[in-house]
Amino acid sequence: MVSLSSRLSPITRRRLAAFKANRRARVSLWLFATLFIVSLFAELIANDKPIIMQYDGQWYIPMLVDYPETEFDGFLPTRTDYLDPFIQQQIKEHGWALWPAIPFSYQTLDMNMTRPSPAPPDSRHWLGTDDQGRDVLARVIYGFRLSVAFALVLTAGSLVIGVVVGGIQGYFGGKIDLIGQRITEIWSGLPVLFLLIILASFVQPGFWWLLGIMLLFSWLGLVDIVRAEFLRARNLSMCVPPKRWACPRA
Repeated sequence: MVSLSSRLSPITRRRLAAFKANRRARVSLWLFATLFIVSLFAELIANDKPIIMQYDGQWYIPMLVDYPETEFDGFLPTRTDYLDPFIQQQIKEHGWALWPAIPFSYQTLDMNMTRPSPAPPDSRHWLGTDDQGRDVLARVIYGFRLSVAFALVLTAGSLVIGVVVGGIQGYFGGKIDLIGQRITEIWSGLPVLFLLIILASFVQPGFWWLLGIMLLFSWLGLVDIVRAEFLRARNLSMCVPPKRWACPRA
């Protein structure tokens, strides 16, 4: 059975060996992977809702289900604010609640602060608050997850588009390659920043909208590399063995 390492190119094997020999690189990779995996469960770490609670003998999952305030002997049929001192007192008297380590979400405004915002770190806000009274640590956790997920999805999407476009140009060649190159050159010459500003003015900026806009241009850098490799493989496959001297060099 052929091992995976034997299928890799010599350059790739040398790069992997250099990476394994670099202790700081390995530690950085494990640290980054651990932080990202932990951030995937941000709602269990930083949230302004209890993970699970019991009230008058009944079980509730506020993290997944929005319950009205009247469910906990409140006055309004609106969504429950579990940071409200009245609701917290009701929960303490009629049951219990399991809270996350950070009882604030990324957009929670702390209405019970004893210091003006932005506040320095304390036992309530481990990294302090911003100018609107939002917990900085909660925003860092959610922001880290969003940033890394956006980068991974954008990279994967750019890789797929770049490989497909470059592969089509290099495989077929001729007019398809010529037309594809001209379109790619025109597209790469467009002012990306101004187009992003214009497109963002038409739609509400969000994760998927911004991802789609960035995908319009992020694949251009990979097309030429894939195209060149396909052309190289295509030319080599057309060589006749007796006339090996006429084949283009790799």
